[in-house]
Amino acid sequence: MQIGTSLTHFLIKSQRAHKGASGDFTLLMNDIVSACKVISSYVNKGNLIGILGSAESENIQGETQKKLDIISNDVFTNTLMQGGQVAGLASEEMDDVYHLPATAQRGKYLCVYDPLDGSSNIDVNVTVGTIFSVLHAPEGVANPSEQAFLLPGTEQVTAGYCIYGPSTIMILTTGHGVNGFTLDKDIGEFMLTHPNIMIPEDTAEFAINMSNQRFWDAPITRYIDECLIGKDGPRGKDFNMRWVASMVAEIHRILTRGGIFMYPIDSKHRERGGKLRLMYEANPMAMIIEQAGGLAITGPDRIMSLKPQKLHQRVPVIMGSKNEVQIVWDYHKA
Repeated sequence: MQIGTSLTHFLIKSQRAHKGASGDFTLLMNDIVSACKVISSYVNKGNLIGILGSAESENIQGETQKKLDIISNDVFTNTLMQGGQVAGLASEEMDDVYHLPATAQRGKYLCVYDPLDGSSNIDVNVTVGTIFSVLHAPEGVANPSEQAFLLPGTEQVTAGYCIYGPSTIMILTTGHGVNGFTLDKDIGEFMLTHPNIMIPEDTAEFAINMSNQRFWDAPITRYIDECLIGKDGPRGKDFNMRWVASMVAEIHRILTRGGIFMYPIDSKHRERGGKLRLMYEANPMAMIIEQAGGLAITGPDRIMSLKPQKLHQRVPVIMGSKNEVQIVWDYHKA
C-alpha cells in the first residue's frame, strides 16, 4: 500500500481482502493501537508526571517492576478488556491468565503481551517498547485456561511491537509480510512509513551481552570468536557489535539494516530454560523476523515450532539476518 496510508485504512483494506471477515480483528487492532498511544504518551512525559523509578515490587519472574511496567500493563489490559474482542489476556507482568469480568463481552481472540519491554532502561531514557501477539480463542469458553494460550508460534494470528523512541513506530505482521507505521502526533494516527520490510540476508553486525561470554555453550563461543577475529579469520570480514539491552530496540535495528541478535542459553540460565519469555517476546518477534525474511531459532530448534509448556516459559533466542543465523544453527547441529 501507498506510503502515507493510515494504519486504520491499512487494516480496513486488508480486511476487505478476506471474504467473510467480520471486522472483529480490525476492532481488536484498533484497541491495541489505542493502548500503545497512551503508553507512548506516558513514556514521553516520564518524570514530568512522576512515573519513573521502581515500584518496589516484583513480577512472577522475580524481576523488579518499574512504575511504568505496572501502568503500561494496566493500560493494555483495561483497553483490551473493554473492547470486547478478546476472551482472555496474558501479560508478562501478571502471574496468571487474566479472566475478564463476568459482565464483560467476550470475543474470539486471545492476546499476550509484554507491556513495556526494556523497562530497566527507562530511567536512563533508552528506547523501550510494547510487544504483543494475538491467538485464536477456543470457541464457547468464557474463561480460557492457561492451556488455551499454549499454542506454538506458528498459530499466531498477528504479532507486532510498538517502539517508543525519537518517534513512536508500530511494526506489524498478519502473516503477509511486515509493515511499519509511524505515529503522527499532530493528527493522532499511525501512518505507513516502512512498507514491506525485508531484512538483508547478510550482515556484519551482531548484538550480544559479552559479559556472559564465560557462560556460553561451545557453538556460540565459536561463532563470536570468528566474528571477533574478523577478516583475518574464517569469516573473511570484520564485524561490529551492538548491545542496547532492550529487545525491541535490538530487533528494530535489525529490521532496519540487518544484524543478528542473540540471548543464547548459558550456564547461568540453563535451569530456567533461557532468559527471554517464549510467549511474550520470542514468538511474536520470531514471527516478525521470519515474515521479513530472517530466521529465528533457540540454537538447535526453530522458535515458532516449539509447543509452549507454561505461560511464562523462557527460551534461548537467536534471530536476525538469514545467513548469519543459519551459520549459528549449523554450529548447533554439528
